[in-house]
Amino acid sequence: QVQLVESGGGLVQAGGSLRLSCAASGRTFSTYAMGWFRQNPGKDREFVAAISWRAGSTYYADSVKGRFTITRDNAKNTVYLQMNSLKPEDTAVYFCAASNTWPADEHYAYDYWGQGTQVTVSS
Repeated sequence: QVQLVESGGGLVQAGGSLRLSCAASGRTFSTYAMGWFRQNPGKDREFVAAISWRAGSTYYADSVKGRFTITRDNAKNTVYLQMNSLKPEDTAVYFCAASNTWPADEHYAYDYWGQGTQVTVSS
């Protein structure tokens, strides 16, 4: 069992940056691939980025490639999402999630989810 808690969301102007954090409970954090997704009301949950168990592999949605960076610190049981050059279309609730599979860019591949953190980018 893994419990996930996101933080770091907020309001930022277009072109700005935010760093999201996701703290995980449990001693098996390093055995999970971790991902970030985002969702707006009435829309499907959208894949953003994922990182493998030992951070050897990462991949990103085309819409965020070159602007967002996913990293993890297994000693701290935390995964991060650095978001630069933010755009209004990045506005969403961002969720982190843990998966037993890799690669994992579909929401159904993930077993555990956080409660989400709101990111709002103003134009």
